[in-house]
Amino acid sequence: MEQFRLEVDRNGQGYFFDIHSLGNNRYDILKEDVLVGTLQLDDKDHQHCETINCEIDLPLMNSIREGILLHEDVSY
Repeated sequence: MEQFRLEVDRNGQGYFFDIHSLGNNRYDILKEDVLVGTLQLDDKDHQHCETINCEIDLPLMNSIREGILLHEDVSY
């Protein structure tokens, strides 16, 4: 299982999240070792994603999604 750390900015404040790849474009999102949600990316349309049990608001989730996509693009 691949893991990486993301910092996302919201209103000038940085937030850190640990991202755990579960495979099949599915990612657990943790903040301070607490699971705050799971993100499922769409293979065909990366602008579309599904969240599962998320405690994160939409603007922050969109920033996390963009960070994951950037990380995955650079990793391959």
